[in-house]
Amino acid sequence: MVAISEMAHGRGSGSPRGGSGRTVDPADRAQLERAPVSLRRVTALFRPYRWQVATVVALIVASSTVALATPFLVRLVIDEALPRQDVRLLVWAVAAMVAVTGVTAVLGVLQTWLSTTVGQRVMHGLRTAVFTHLQRQSLGFFTRTRGGEVQSRLTHDIGGMQSVVTSTATSLASNATTVVGTVAAMVALSWRLSLLSLIVLPPAIALTRKVARMRRAVTAQRQRHLADLHGQVEEGLSVSGVLLGKTLGAGPATSRRFAATSEDLVGLEVRSQLAGRWRMASMSVVFAGIPALIYLFAGLPATSGGMTIGTLVAFTTLQATLFRPLMGLLDVGVSVTSSMALFSRVFEYLDLPVEVDDPAEPVELDPASVRGEVRWEHVDFSYPDGARPALTGVDVTVPAGTTLALVGQTGSGKSTMASLVARLADPTAGRVTIDGVDLRDLRLATLAQVVGVVSQETYLLHATVRENLRHARPDATDAEIEAAARRAQVHDVIAALPDGYDTVVGARGHRFSGGEKQRLAIARTLLRDPRVLVLDEATSALDTATERAVQTALDEARRGRTTITIAHRLSTVRHADRIAVLDAGRLVESGTHAELVARGGRYAELVAAGDAAEDLLAA
Repeated sequence: MVAISEMAHGRGSGSPRGGSGRTVDPADRAQLERAPVSLRRVTALFRPYRWQVATVVALIVASSTVALATPFLVRLVIDEALPRQDVRLLVWAVAAMVAVTGVTAVLGVLQTWLSTTVGQRVMHGLRTAVFTHLQRQSLGFFTRTRGGEVQSRLTHDIGGMQSVVTSTATSLASNATTVVGTVAAMVALSWRLSLLSLIVLPPAIALTRKVARMRRAVTAQRQRHLADLHGQVEEGLSVSGVLLGKTLGAGPATSRRFAATSEDLVGLEVRSQLAGRWRMASMSVVFAGIPALIYLFAGLPATSGGMTIGTLVAFTTLQATLFRPLMGLLDVGVSVTSSMALFSRVFEYLDLPVEVDDPAEPVELDPASVRGEVRWEHVDFSYPDGARPALTGVDVTVPAGTTLALVGQTGSGKSTMASLVARLADPTAGRVTIDGVDLRDLRLATLAQVVGVVSQETYLLHATVRENLRHARPDATDAEIEAAARRAQVHDVIAALPDGYDTVVGARGHRFSGGEKQRLAIARTLLRDPRVLVLDEATSALDTATERAVQTALDEARRGRTTITIAHRLSTVRHADRIAVLDAGRLVESGTHAELVARGGRYAELVAAGDAAEDLLAA
């Protein structure tokens, strides 16, 4: 995946209508080379709104055409109404000028409303499609993807597409119509002066584009520094960043780094403003110079062709409106490349294959009738970037209603084995079943009702306690929520809060201790009442006293259901119905605690090492 944070900070120093003189961003070109986008696929997004798009184009053409009437009305006033003192003609001409302005204004409002509506509907469809598609991705995708990249594509890239619809596309149509209509009107007024304008215009455009490129280079540096500043604010002023800075004493160094970046921005901002001033100055020279030359040639007998003052005023008015849309058309290649790069980045996510998906013909399974027998049959599993298999030839059966404990050193495959039960990934070989049904044959929603997971990493939403618990089961009553909290030994903690169950937990649950967050996660899972319970070191963050309380609650909760427990502290799994010992992804031993200790194998070594560590801590 390619980082796209630059999209959050803009891509140019002006819009096409303003004659920015932009150049193609190398990142956009590289993106399109790596992931080309067909124009057909982009236009397909707008197919449901084809009549609205056609109406927008018609409004643009009508608005540009109507606006061209103003110079001719000016000529009529100067050459006819004023010299003849024809009040009636003057009133009609002035009324027509006002009407032209009013009509173009109304057409502009309608165009903006329609184009914005279409753009927002297309963006809504894309946002929803990408979000839904990414939710279907396996956990491995999110571990491989850099933090913030997903959010950037969902917000900045799709948000940037709004300008494609409401700015780039409409500007292209408007500019093209205006240029063609204006040139035709200028030729109709005076082909000699039209030829002069077209000869003088290219070097004038080249001058403004050169100055615009200078400003773009400075602006690009400024945007990079702004991105750095944004990152420093996010890192230094977030809850985790402040906590890290205070505990490491890094606050002064962070402030100095922020001040240095801010200082660099001062100079870049001054240079950017000066470059922008030079750009405006060069454009002013163009706007003043070309009409001056037109006045000169209009006054020379050899080139005037008997031109009237009204025709001259009308011509210069038309010529003044030609520069900006012409520059917009010259920039259309850059705009199209930037726009297509946005679509490429979003389509890249939409085209990601779904590694763990619902089956084409799912097996219908009633969660209420599930007994809960879990079986790993000849299971192999390898991570895409793994140097060695995480699991090899695992065969384990957990009878319904019993407890299986998975033990072994870090990296032995315990969490991987448990994650296959929740279908966070699929086996590379073999299969995992519940009541004899391959998990890949079940709908993911059905499996989520059958299997509940409490992991060692607790995540709480920035919402109230009640909303966090109800996230597991939206239809749960307040009484059921409180009952689940009591079983997880966390009700008293919640009741002591200022607003009880309506207390906001804070960003990432910082209001609670690690043990309290863990118990909230357990309550959230118990609220679903799953037939199979996976506890991935669920008591790892608890002190001894709290662990005993939660363990008692879990013992009560897992009665009548299948439980798969992972724990580093072997004291928590001594009473499991069966203990499976893993080493380097292989099942090396299985049995009860007493059987395995008596066997004197790998499990006995782990128990001895654990007892020695506890004795050392006690001393």
